[in-house]
Amino acid sequence: MLKCKNLLLLGPLLQLLLVLLIAVIGGQTETVPCKLKDAEYGKVCVCTSDYCDYLDNPTLSKDEEFALISSSKKGLRFEMSKGNFGEKDRYIIKDYEEPATETAASNDTILSRLMDQTLGKIFSQADSSTKPITRSVKLKLDRSKLYQRIEGFGGSFTGAVSYLVDNFKAQDIQDHLYKSYYAPNGLGFNLLRISIGGCDFDLAPWAYNEKPENETVLTGMDELDARDVLRLAQIERLKEVSGVKHLRIKAAAWSAPPWMKTNNKWTGFGRLKRQYYQTWADYHLKWIDLMAKNDLPIWAISTGNEPMNGILFMVFVKFMSMGWTPQTQAIWVADNLGPTIRNSKYKDLFIFSNDDQRYTSPFWFKQMNRTRPNSLQYIDGVALHWYWDEIFGNSFVHSTNEYMANKIQIISESCIGDKPWQKAAPLLGSWERAEKYARSFLSHLQDGFHGWIDWNIILDEVGGPNYVNNTVDAPVVANTTSYTEFYKQPIFYIMGHFSKLVPEGSMHIESVASNVNLDSVAFKRPDDKIVAVLFNSGRADLNIDITDTIRGNLSVNVPARSIHTILYN
Repeated sequence: MLKCKNLLLLGPLLQLLLVLLIAVIGGQTETVPCKLKDAEYGKVCVCTSDYCDYLDNPTLSKDEEFALISSSKKGLRFEMSKGNFGEKDRYIIKDYEEPATETAASNDTILSRLMDQTLGKIFSQADSSTKPITRSVKLKLDRSKLYQRIEGFGGSFTGAVSYLVDNFKAQDIQDHLYKSYYAPNGLGFNLLRISIGGCDFDLAPWAYNEKPENETVLTGMDELDARDVLRLAQIERLKEVSGVKHLRIKAAAWSAPPWMKTNNKWTGFGRLKRQYYQTWADYHLKWIDLMAKNDLPIWAISTGNEPMNGILFMVFVKFMSMGWTPQTQAIWVADNLGPTIRNSKYKDLFIFSNDDQRYTSPFWFKQMNRTRPNSLQYIDGVALHWYWDEIFGNSFVHSTNEYMANKIQIISESCIGDKPWQKAAPLLGSWERAEKYARSFLSHLQDGFHGWIDWNIILDEVGGPNYVNNTVDAPVVANTTSYTEFYKQPIFYIMGHFSKLVPEGSMHIESVASNVNLDSVAFKRPDDKIVAVLFNSGRADLNIDITDTIRGNLSVNVPARSIHTILYN
């Protein structure tokens, strides 16, 4: 296995030669290994203008072949291995091993050792030696049992993200961030969430048409705000350099301009004034049209971000928000927003509700239906945030599945550091926080969710910028001392184990483990290949005996505290 930290000891020329050799040997012309670095809470991968890790999507040359991508707490990061179904012996995935400290070693010696490691198999057939603690599980995959369609995975491009990207003056490092998330040899994301106006992760609260006040024609929405001029240029660059083929953008408003609200403030106990219900619907339509005119077509909007913040939680929530009850939102959707969108040239736009925590659902939708029975006809999907999921269990999701059947369900916001008992900042290298993501991805996908949009794609070292210091963690963290590098956290790779090989249009299939030692979810892709995510959160190595109803049997041993994505025909 390649020990990535040794790359730091090589000169630039030798690094380049090694990377090219690895690419040629593996047949993966765009694969670049992680430059691993020890951080306070674990390990991160370092990206600079001239170096960033990527993994080209694996290709399979024969029916029985499989490819396995592995990451672990010890330090594996998207390590790829290959083998064949039907072999009698068990494949062993070797965990990361810390390189020996040899400060006096020459470049030639280090290069020679790395070549030997690279040319050797990352995993080998099992021999007579065994590790002291190993557990076992059987996994059965049945591709004939199909469940929900996957719409995709993504992140959010907030004002904070735009600010940080703009401060990376070197275009190459900006491009590495974009490609790391949205390129095929990155995470393969295809969803992107943006705010209509501002959000909490901005330098200040803002909205379109703050001036002129008290007018319904919305003349202040004829031109892009300067902040969106920058953000749209950045998103256009993201599309260009990443090559993302079908970027689907979901938007949400945090608040109307204060003059439309009952309290005339950005935050606090404030709702939309009744006389501006149609104006607020027109505001959304004008914003969608403004984006389209600037080459940013919008796939979906929601009925508003976290409507409970302006009704019940204004004591704690200091950032811009606007309150709705399910009753008032039903009236607005049925009488204003729904007809306005459906009678426009954007009639096929998706409309999500309620963009809030799972404990509000399905109560929210039941109350909407009681208030305006036709309101849910305008709603195409359910958008939930994952905060407080540890307290409010899966029964809320199951009830919503039943009540909102045939609607798309996605997680539209997730991050860690929001709870009083959590550090409200990045924990650089934390595998434990990444495991929380893995468990939640698995749970929601198993429960029928169609997609996932994470929160900020990059934040600074303290978890901002955020104008009310509502700081949190992020999958990628910028070095704002120099603005010459950023760090990919374990969260980044955990998300990639779900997104990278599961394109839009994949179907969730049955995946049944014989015991709790393994958590898994599996998919049938549009090209009929099978993908399964295998999560071993235990402290022991795990023998996994896989049976596919068509392909047959495969036995593999994976290390403790690791996650793997397998692809096969």
